[in-house]
Order: sequence, then structure tokens, then C-alpha cells
Amino acid sequence: MLEVNGLSVAHGAIEAVKDVSFTIAEGQIVCLVGANGAGKTTTLRTISGLIRPRRGEILFQREPIHRLPAHSVLAAGIAHCPEGRRLFAGMSVEENLLLGAYLRRDRDIAADVARVYELFPVLGQRRAQRAGLFSGGEQQMLAIGRAMMARPRLLMFDEPTMGLSPIMIQHILDTIGVLRELGTTILMVEQNALAALTLADQGYVIDLGRTTHSGTGRELLADHRVREAYLGN
Repeated sequence: MLEVNGLSVAHGAIEAVKDVSFTIAEGQIVCLVGANGAGKTTTLRTISGLIRPRRGEILFQREPIHRLPAHSVLAAGIAHCPEGRRLFAGMSVEENLLLGAYLRRDRDIAADVARVYELFPVLGQRRAQRAGLFSGGEQQMLAIGRAMMARPRLLMFDEPTMGLSPIMIQHILDTIGVLRELGTTILMVEQNALAALTLADQGYVIDLGRTTHSGTGRELLADHRVREAYLGN
């Protein structure tokens, strides 16, 4: 479904991503792990069309997308649930969800809002409240729901469990698993490498802007280099 080949991205004179390559098959959960500053978030933002690469290519369903603007990437079927949620704090739950569907012109938007409320009942109970009044976990639910409203084929998560309680972390990870079961392919950046690799079908380690290791989630969990660097063991 997605191929990233030899990606290089610079912020001014600083090359944040130097040589990142990975692939995602339809229906997979794929996780990118690595230290802070390794280039994971920059990679996701480049796939989303928010940043232009210096070198390399990004193919979605075999079509190049690395020169497309962000709204065209979304229209192609890739949605991004960003780090920090980035909600419209002064707008209601329902208004945030409807903004997630702003490119759509079909008649199923109301049904998809109802589906989000079914997945996250607390959002339905507080649909008229402003998003800025919510807890971190509730805001993450809303951010996921907003991304779902675009009906993406590939949904990207950037640090979906950051700053959440252990119970909420498990709830968010369970939800990501449910989305995969519903047919959405998942690309995830997650600082909690143990949880992420346990969930992932495939994982890639990014270190200093380069892809250094890859394998199934189980293989990377068993790799002593990965364990020493990211799992504290």
C-alpha cells in the first residue's frame, strides 16, 4: 500500500531524515520506533504532504505522492492523527468531527459520526462541549475520531499514548487494533516501544534519520540491540 524509498528531509540546513525506507502492506499495523529526534515525526509529516522531501520517493498504491499538497494526500486516502492531538479547542466535539470530513461530499457523514460515538461513547455524551475542556485521553479519542471521519485507507498515528494514564494507553492501543480489524491500515510512531511492537505486524527502527533495523514486531522485541536501546533490557 505504501512505499517510502530513500527519503531525505531537511529543516533548513539540518538534515532531519537522511535515508529512511520502509513498506506497508494493506491491512498491516506498522510501527516506527526510535529515540527522540530520530526523524520519525518528520517522516510522517512528509508522507502527509506537510513537508517536501529533499530526496527519495513516497508511493501510495504505486502512485507517487511526495509532491502532492496535504489536502491531496488526504483525498488520496491517507489521514494523520498528529502528535499533541491538534484539536480545535474552542469548537465542540461534533464540530471537530465534521471538520475531519471536510473533503467529503457523500451522504454518509452523519452515519460515520454515529460510528465514532459508538466507538467512544464519552464523545457522544459530550458532543456539544468544547474540545479544550477534555482530558488528554478524551482529546486523543476525539483526534482519532476526527481522523476516522476522512474514511482513510491508511491512518497514521504520531505518539497516540503520550502523556496518558496506563488504563487510557491500553484503551487507545485496543482502539487501534479495532480500526485494523475494520479494514484500516495503520502506520504508528510510538515512544512506548514495547507496547507498539507487541501490537505491530512489522516494525522499523529509525536512528539518526536512517532506517537501521526491521522485522516483525516479535523479531524486533527479541533483538538484543533493540532491547538494549529502547526497552531498557
